[in-house]
Amino acid sequence: MDELSYINWSEIIRRKIEEVIEEEEKKKKRGRKDYKRIAEASIKSYEFFLNYGGKSSEEVIREWRDRNWQS
Repeated sequence: MDELSYINWSEIIRRKIEEVIEEEEKKKKRGRKDYKRIAEASIKSYEFFLNYGGKSSEEVIREWRDRNWQS
């Protein structure tokens, strides 16, 4: 570093620290759960369940596929 004294080492270190902090903040945001979207999906799933006589989505999809194969 002494040989490269014209380089502002503290500035380089500061920039790298900022990069690391920004990356860590991005990771935190990606890991957060969107509880509003989860609740909405849960409600839609339950409405689907009620609209199809209490059958699971898998059962309904199988029925749809069977109908299409028979047509």
